[in-house]
Amino acid sequence: MLDFELAEMYQVETKNLKRAVRRNIDRFPYDFMFEISEKEWDFLRCNFVTSKQENNNSNSEKRGGIRYLPFAFTEQGVAQLSSILNSSYAININISIIRAFVVLRHYILEYAELNEKLESFMFETNMQFNEIYQSLKELAEQKKALEKPRNPIGFVIP
Repeated sequence: MLDFELAEMYQVETKNLKRAVRRNIDRFPYDFMFEISEKEWDFLRCNFVTSKQENNNSNSEKRGGIRYLPFAFTEQGVAQLSSILNSSYAININISIIRAFVVLRHYILEYAELNEKLESFMFETNMQFNEIYQSLKELAEQKKALEKPRNPIGFVIP
């Protein structure tokens, strides 16, 4: 997501969001956040109507485009961003993210326990199938032994 979209979502101004990110830049490695290049921004602008944004001045005149290239945030960057912003909405999102991680950890632990039971069941089942396979193999060998041609008994006329 782009910085101005996240600023709207977190109910802060874009310049405050960017300022907070720059103050805490160590929290945003390249796989969390990066700055869009001019070429990328031109491509995005061709796909979206973003050439003019409304200025927040009292006379509300329009200026052409954005002044600085936007930041793009990955999923982890969005989560990290909620921890550095001071809006009440960002704080609530951060709390929700932490609660979601706790629930996720709970499910992972349950999954690990279920996985262990499943592996135990698979091992027992494989052992039983192995015994069945051995029994079938023995029966097949016995049947082959019974089907061997026998020597004729009695007087045979040539």
